[in-house]
Amino acid sequence: MRNDSFHVFDTTLRDGAQREGINLRVSDKLAIAQLLDDFGVAFIEGGWPGANPKDTEFFQRASRELTLRHAQLTAFGATRRAGVRAADDPQVAALRDSGAPVVTLVAKSDDRHVERALRTTLDENLAMIADTVTHLREHGQRVFVDCEHFFDGYHHNPDHALDVVRTAAGAGADVVVLCDTNGGMLPGDITRVVTEVREATGARLGIHAQDDTGCAVANTLAAVDAGATHVQCTANGYGERVGNANLFSVVGALALKRGLDVLPEGCLPEMTRVATAIAEIVNLTPDTHQPYVGVSAFAHKAGLHASAIKVDPDLYQHTDPALVGNTMRMLVSDMAGRASIELKAQELGLDLSGDRALAGRVVERVKALELSGYSFEAADASLELLLREELGSPVRYFDTESWRVITERRPGTGAGSPSHGYESLTEATVKLLVKGERVIATAEGNGPVNALDRALRSSMEGAYTALAGLELTDYKVRILEGTSGTTAITRILVSFSDGAGEWTTVGVGPNVVDASWVALEQAVTYGLLRQGYPQV
Repeated sequence: MRNDSFHVFDTTLRDGAQREGINLRVSDKLAIAQLLDDFGVAFIEGGWPGANPKDTEFFQRASRELTLRHAQLTAFGATRRAGVRAADDPQVAALRDSGAPVVTLVAKSDDRHVERALRTTLDENLAMIADTVTHLREHGQRVFVDCEHFFDGYHHNPDHALDVVRTAAGAGADVVVLCDTNGGMLPGDITRVVTEVREATGARLGIHAQDDTGCAVANTLAAVDAGATHVQCTANGYGERVGNANLFSVVGALALKRGLDVLPEGCLPEMTRVATAIAEIVNLTPDTHQPYVGVSAFAHKAGLHASAIKVDPDLYQHTDPALVGNTMRMLVSDMAGRASIELKAQELGLDLSGDRALAGRVVERVKALELSGYSFEAADASLELLLREELGSPVRYFDTESWRVITERRPGTGAGSPSHGYESLTEATVKLLVKGERVIATAEGNGPVNALDRALRSSMEGAYTALAGLELTDYKVRILEGTSGTTAITRILVSFSDGAGEWTTVGVGPNVVDASWVALEQAVTYGLLRQGYPQV
């Protein structure tokens, strides 16, 4: 077992799962637990066995299906009910029989909650805590006690809040966790209260911070500075209301800024992978601007930044992104200078560093294109094709002679027809020159872009068989303001995948179909380049 002097405790499967929009199956919980173990957390709170069938099943299956290298599973539950012995309480029995080596008990530490919610006395509340902790300890389980609403309770009645901490620690709880359940605290208050509680009780303290003021990470770090040695967090900050302290931001700060040994060796670089994988499992789009792990966390756009980064990346980065499994990215836009272009080209495997005039031409071209509506920040494939063209090696596999799209609206009775009895059918025809031959292809689709995509690829599949394996994975439309009257410019981003990777291209035009064709042409061209086909 790793050093027990500091605990990273994850509660994604319990507290994090309370976020609106998250609904985890047992198989999801098992997969997330395995990822959290890969990241090296010390404890994984799996849920509340006995409170619902899903959590009970999780603990049953976890003992058979999970192979944990770093973490211990923790069962969550409440102290015994008022007036009932812990040995006779069925919910305590569910915790005892869960198979989890560690139990986290939630206890009331705000006297108002004791009297109004539990409807019992303050003395009975202390007895409930002591009896439950003692019972579970006698059955060989390690116990942490979460003091719910601690900071509010300490403000209202500090004597009872301190009695709860002393009682839990005296009964054998290894850690007493001070919970900012309502999330209303600020860092300075956290520092003061944690310091006072530590000095008054001598107990080992932990911190559990909700993010209602946007201070959960800061509050967690403040508690550590004040002596807490146990931090409770959730992956990507998931949780009830606005969420919890973000596991990855907290660990990143403790490991890289405080120099604390909080994870097993080799686990910190798993951070970005684990964060993204968990986001995919819970079916929430990864936050691109999340600290440490977001795809934009180490992305640089301004030309001034790029010039400095070219000399030394540390000049505009607070840490090395590789330490957390992330990478630095250069964004090319109308803010770009030569340094931005040179670094981006290097990132794409192209070398412009020896030709300042060439880099300058690329800068001016990018700025002119962005002025007309293009955006290359999310379209690396389009930018690479542009750079290759400026380098004198344009990528060409076909030439477009013409294309057209016809959409027909007609009476229909099929399963897909609208209730008013009409359906739309779109047909696209493309005329290309492929390897010196004129090719004409027609295809139908559920819209003009789908029809064009099918026609474009079907026209060339005989010459380029890899096209059959390409898949359009994303399509985004943005209508930009026109220069006069009601005119508008349309920008399209399309993403394709060949199973081994994904790329995005951008097209701009006076309407959706024109812009889509530009993006589709580039996407197919780049896909063929990835496959290594010789150019015409």
